[in-house]
Amino acid sequence: MSDKSDSRPALPGIHDRPVQGRITGIEITAVVMSVLWLGGAGYYFLFAGDEAAPATGGGFLLTMLVVFLPVAMIWVAATAARASRVMREESHRLQAAIDAIRHAYVAQSQMNGARSDKTLAAKLEEIAEAQKKTETALAVFTTTRERSAPLRDAPRPAADGSGDGEAGDDQAPLPLGTPVEEIGPALSRADFILALNFPETTEDEAGFAALRKALRDREAAQLIRASQDVLTLLSQDGIYMDDLRPDMARTEVWRRFAAGERGGAVAALGGIRDRSSLALTAGRMKQDPIFRDAAHHFLRRFDRMLVEFEQTATDTDISQLASTRTARAFMLVGRVAGIFG
Repeated sequence: MSDKSDSRPALPGIHDRPVQGRITGIEITAVVMSVLWLGGAGYYFLFAGDEAAPATGGGFLLTMLVVFLPVAMIWVAATAARASRVMREESHRLQAAIDAIRHAYVAQSQMNGARSDKTLAAKLEEIAEAQKKTETALAVFTTTRERSAPLRDAPRPAADGSGDGEAGDDQAPLPLGTPVEEIGPALSRADFILALNFPETTEDEAGFAALRKALRDREAAQLIRASQDVLTLLSQDGIYMDDLRPDMARTEVWRRFAAGERGGAVAALGGIRDRSSLALTAGRMKQDPIFRDAAHHFLRRFDRMLVEFEQTATDTDISQLASTRTARAFMLVGRVAGIFG
C-alpha cells in the first residue's frame, strides 16, 4: 500500500510557471471595448455634421483626446488587471511552495524524533543498568563479610577466667542486645582512613574492601554516611573534593582542635581557598535547611571521631586522615560554619 503523501496530487504551480505571453480574457475585453469606443467616437465625428468637426487646432487636439484617451485608460486598466492576476498566481505558487516545505520539515522532524526516542530509550536502559549495578554493589558493601584475616593495630586482651590468651584474642565481647552484623573484627586505622577517602574508581578493590569493613563498624558507618550525604549535596553545586587543593595544617593543629582549642590557634584547619566553592557552600548553608542540617550533623560526627582518633593516632595517621575527601569536606564546611575561629 503506497504512502498517502505519494498518492496526493502534486501541488499546483510549484514547478510550472504560468505562461506570460498567452492572450487572456482581459486582453480580449480590452480589445472589444477599444473597438467599440473607437467605432462609436468615429461614427460621431464623421456623421454628426459640422457641429462635431473641430474648428481650430485646439479643437482637433481635444477631439484626439476624446477619442484615444478612453482607449488608453481601457488598456491601463487591462494592464493593471493582468498584473493583479499574475500577482495572485505568484502568491498561490509561493503558498504552495511554503506548504511543501512545511510538509517536508514535519516529515523530517518526525523521523528525527523517532531516532531521538530510540537514543533516549537506549540512554534510559543504560541508566537503569547502572542503577542495578550500584544497588548490587551497595548490597555487597553491607552484607558481604570479609573472609581474609583482619588486620589489628593491637591484640585484644583475653577475658578474665576464660581459656588461654589466643582464644581470648579471637573472641569479641557479646553484650546482650548486640546485633549480629555489628559483631566482627576490629577496624584498623589504615582501613578507616582509606574508607573516609572513598574508593577512587570502580576497580579500586582495596578501597571497596576498606569501605565494607568501615560500614560494619557502627561509629565509622555513621560518619561515612554523614560524609556521603554532604559530598552528594555539594556535588549538586559542582563542588568536588578532588578539585580542592587546601593548605594542609600541621598535625599539632589537628591535635589542638581535638583537644578542644578554638580560635586563631586552629584557624589553619580552614585551609580551603577556593572562593567559588566557599561562596556556593555559604549560600547553600543559608538557603537550604536540608543541607544545613546535614552539614551540622557531619561536623559533629567528624569532631567526635577526631577526639577519639587523635588519642592513639600517629602524626602520619593524622596527615593521611587530613588528605581524605571526608577531611576536605570538613575543612570546607567547617570554615563556612565558622568553627575554626
